[in-house]
Amino acid sequence: MKTAVVILNWNGKSLMQQFLPSLIEYTPPYEAEIIVADNGSTDDSVSFLKEHYPEIKIIALEENLGFAEGYNRALALLDHQYVVLLNSDVEVTPGWLTTAIDYMDRNPEVVALQPKILSYRDKTSFEYAGACGGYMDMYGYPYCRGRVLNVTEKDRHQYDTVADVLWATGACLFVNLDVYKESGGLDAYFFAHQEEIDLCWRLVSRGMKIVCLPSSVVYHVGGATLAMESPRKTFLNFRNNLLTIYKNIPEKYFRKIFIIRFFLDYTAAIQFLLKGYPANAYAVLKARRDFGRQKKNYASIRKENMALSLPGLPVMMNRKSLIVAFYLKKKRTFNEFDN
Repeated sequence: MKTAVVILNWNGKSLMQQFLPSLIEYTPPYEAEIIVADNGSTDDSVSFLKEHYPEIKIIALEENLGFAEGYNRALALLDHQYVVLLNSDVEVTPGWLTTAIDYMDRNPEVVALQPKILSYRDKTSFEYAGACGGYMDMYGYPYCRGRVLNVTEKDRHQYDTVADVLWATGACLFVNLDVYKESGGLDAYFFAHQEEIDLCWRLVSRGMKIVCLPSSVVYHVGGATLAMESPRKTFLNFRNNLLTIYKNIPEKYFRKIFIIRFFLDYTAAIQFLLKGYPANAYAVLKARRDFGRQKKNYASIRKENMALSLPGLPVMMNRKSLIVAFYLKKKRTFNEFDN
């Protein structure tokens, strides 16, 4: 079979109860195999699947390896042409799969793709994690068509064109499996958060193409695993973002970006403290400390990435500062910032 839809599950029985029916209804069995990779769940997820969905293949991993390594281990066992990394809290819609796979078949230069991601809780609005395709500013801050920092837009079909993007969300990521494996897959050290941005930046820097295809639509709950103000989430986002920049930014921009990020990150820590989130402030400091310790371990990876990358920054990286535009110039939408 050409395509595998792979859900990485960790104690997600209730989410699978809610969202597997739409996935099965709108995923033709002749088009794709549905697989659940269980990340060492301690609930009765696996027994639930065996009883109610015996047709779904289960890959049982021995422990919670995180998003990155969980998918790496599962995908290493597959030999499909395409795989879809699909969060367990995603509701799919008619044609979501066929539309995307047909597009990739017709456009073999496209190695990864995401659909339009709308909010499950408000289906007229974009969802935070990916919206309508991901970009990044000069200093490593990701944003999307339909989402700038924490502000999401209403979907008024303003982004219904196919667009080249720097990154596609891991909430629903279509990817050529051979390319995934050849590029090294997701960075296992990241555990969770921003690993798909690192992977996609790597692919784009090597001359490959990633798009958002808005004619394929899914609804994402989001935040089902870690709360928005979780210090753990803050730590992973800051640490992994710094590692992503370190691994992928060309030498020409390296020094300037890391000097500015030093001040921006400590400003963020102060803001967390002033808002009454001391644990999150500490998480930022902890993230920077861990990044500093890990740089030497990533030196050879950075060297390899630079050797395989095209010169300069990807065109999908905005040369302006998202932080300045958002907080000082009050720009709240993708079109306001990107133009």
